[in-house]
Amino acid sequence: MRKTTWILTLLLLSLMAKAQVVWFDGKTPVTYSVPKRVEPVVKTALEMWKGDIRQVTGMEPVASAKPRIKVVQGKGADDGFRIYIKGEQIIVEGYNGRGMAYGLLELSRMAGVSPWVWWGDLVPEKRDRLVIDADFKTEQQPSVAYRGIFLNDEDWSLRHWSYTTFEPAPFGHIGPKTYKKIFQLLLRLRANAVWPAMHEGTVAFFKIPGAKAMADSCGIVVGTSHCEPLLRNNVGEWNTKERGAFNYRTNREAVQKYWIERLQEVRKSKDNMFTIGMRGIHDSSMEGYHTEQEKFDALQQVINDQQDLLRKHIGDPAKQMQVFVPYKEVLQLYEKGLQVPDYVTLMWCDDNYGYMTRLSDTQEQLRKGGAGVYYHLSYWGRPHDYLWLTTTQPGLIYNEMREAYDHNCRKLWIANVHDPKVAGYDLELFLDMAWNIDCVSGETINDHYRAWLCRQFGKEAGERLFPVMHEFYRLCGIRRPEFMGWTQVELDKKVYPRGLSPVSDIPLTPQEAATRIADFERIKTTVSESRSLIRQELQDAFFAAIEYPVSAAAAMNRKILCDSIKSHQAYEEIQLLTRQYNELCGGKWRGLMDAAPRKLPVYENVHGHLTGIPANRVNTIHACDYAEVTGNSRTIQMLGRSMKAVSLQKNGVLTYRFDVEEEDDYVIRTALIPTQPNDNGDLRFSVGIDGQEPTVYSLKEPFRSERWKENVLNGQAVRDTKAHLSKGSHTLTIRALDNHIVFDLFFLLRGNNG
Repeated sequence: MRKTTWILTLLLLSLMAKAQVVWFDGKTPVTYSVPKRVEPVVKTALEMWKGDIRQVTGMEPVASAKPRIKVVQGKGADDGFRIYIKGEQIIVEGYNGRGMAYGLLELSRMAGVSPWVWWGDLVPEKRDRLVIDADFKTEQQPSVAYRGIFLNDEDWSLRHWSYTTFEPAPFGHIGPKTYKKIFQLLLRLRANAVWPAMHEGTVAFFKIPGAKAMADSCGIVVGTSHCEPLLRNNVGEWNTKERGAFNYRTNREAVQKYWIERLQEVRKSKDNMFTIGMRGIHDSSMEGYHTEQEKFDALQQVINDQQDLLRKHIGDPAKQMQVFVPYKEVLQLYEKGLQVPDYVTLMWCDDNYGYMTRLSDTQEQLRKGGAGVYYHLSYWGRPHDYLWLTTTQPGLIYNEMREAYDHNCRKLWIANVHDPKVAGYDLELFLDMAWNIDCVSGETINDHYRAWLCRQFGKEAGERLFPVMHEFYRLCGIRRPEFMGWTQVELDKKVYPRGLSPVSDIPLTPQEAATRIADFERIKTTVSESRSLIRQELQDAFFAAIEYPVSAAAAMNRKILCDSIKSHQAYEEIQLLTRQYNELCGGKWRGLMDAAPRKLPVYENVHGHLTGIPANRVNTIHACDYAEVTGNSRTIQMLGRSMKAVSLQKNGVLTYRFDVEEEDDYVIRTALIPTQPNDNGDLRFSVGIDGQEPTVYSLKEPFRSERWKENVLNGQAVRDTKAHLSKGSHTLTIRALDNHIVFDLFFLLRGNNG
């Protein structure tokens, strides 16, 4: 009887188990077939996929008339694909060339190959069997039409590594071999667009033999930044001695000839992205025009002329991918009534620190050309650069990009990165959302990041590392490592050498400094202890993605906040860590990591002096710990000092209850994420206590004002409300009077001055 029961149980379990299709049995190579005629991007992806499977199985996939994996042409949205099972075959159905490519590389992911396999040195685990559920199916297509990166501020990382190590060349060259690796990474991340590196000293993309062909072979659409019209890199390509001034008023014929040269060069290319408009060579205002009206009239003439040039040398301008970027003073000209053709994509920008400044209004959302987003994950400029580590909180990326998508910015998303390797998870999150806007929500960001860590380093290590890296992002959200000197750049050069203020007074108390140092040291210790969980072949990957940023950021905090001896030791530790980074994988990354980009004061062998007046803090309330909510709200993980901020739509109300032990004068400090009014309006909220008349505040700050600088450096905007509170329970009511209000924390401080 017992034996029969056991047999029946086994039979039941086998019936319950899902039927599976084996695509690698450990004995024979994976077989495949592709259509005879495919776009170059499919051939590129096929070679990448074959290499991936060879790493995983130890065997080269073989083309076969009876393939286990069959790639076919299907019908659907551009760049989309389906994977499903038909009999014993896995069918990859691509809706165009890129769709086929993405489908093939999806199989690489399913085999355990990370998109960062080369850039992150993530050697996949060997497998003796690959299976897929017999009922498996997935259909994917992009949420955003064009998705990619702008290689910017490349001077101290990507460029130096490329011409000195990866493909030795004269100064300033980022060669086709480097671009090939970048484009392959973009393919793996399901991206399809690039704005190439363009800084002074970098050889222009179109001057690099084979670079454009390499982009074409990877299905990458080439565009240019906001200050580079019609695919010309002005810094690298406009020679003033030969062509005269870059002045449309006095030298229009030469400027147009310059644009025509590039149009004729790319006229046979299938995919081009044309930025329109005009600025000065070095991203300054247009040369030769002084008043706002003069600039307005000139820019309108430029846009009109560029449409004529495109029509003559490329084709119907309404059928070309065109981008207009209302950035800096160009935004003021646009809002003055500039006529930008309806088929042109409007590309909105953040404030360089991750907070979107403007999005399409109701009328602009109806434009045929749609809208896009230019978003910074690194930056060079005032009030301070962040070109060392990539530490933008994932919740901020989510909140701002979700807001952009909901405002119909769905044509083009470009992330500004100084180096794709260092950009890491932040870049992948950005591109994941561009591919599938619903891949993550405000309440699943933790899960998305945890899954990323587990994919990179294994489930056990990923689970152990998640709380560590969660705390890392919290600490960096309070103050980025690059901002720890409380210094600024681009100041008056008559007052500050090179326009850079020195490290001096640090507005923290000894207790606050000690707590911050201890928090960093704690996660640094856990990272070190986690190394034993990492496979030997992933040790270098672990150091680059986890250990270096955590240890280097911890050392930067000690360098600035400790006394001279400990500070010097921390400085030396940063140098040692950086040398170790640059020798990873036998020197593969030599020259990529620079621990002092632009040689700013914060990176020097110096420390600060603690001068903060202690705040008499009585209580802290996280925005997510509300008692009641009315209206639309959204909790956003990995955002703010609470790491669980609350976005509240217009007229939404949050209610809190708290106790006071002693009657006294208090200050209620409301801390918010320093967002911008996306609709060109205001950014107001009100604070009410115990049903009394609420006080109204505005967060709107002029771009580059002193208060705005303070906000972006702190990652926080605060407003204080004074109140005399009796002993006992009290009620705090917060109302959003405009959209894009995000609450983080509330501090109860004793005394009228806090």
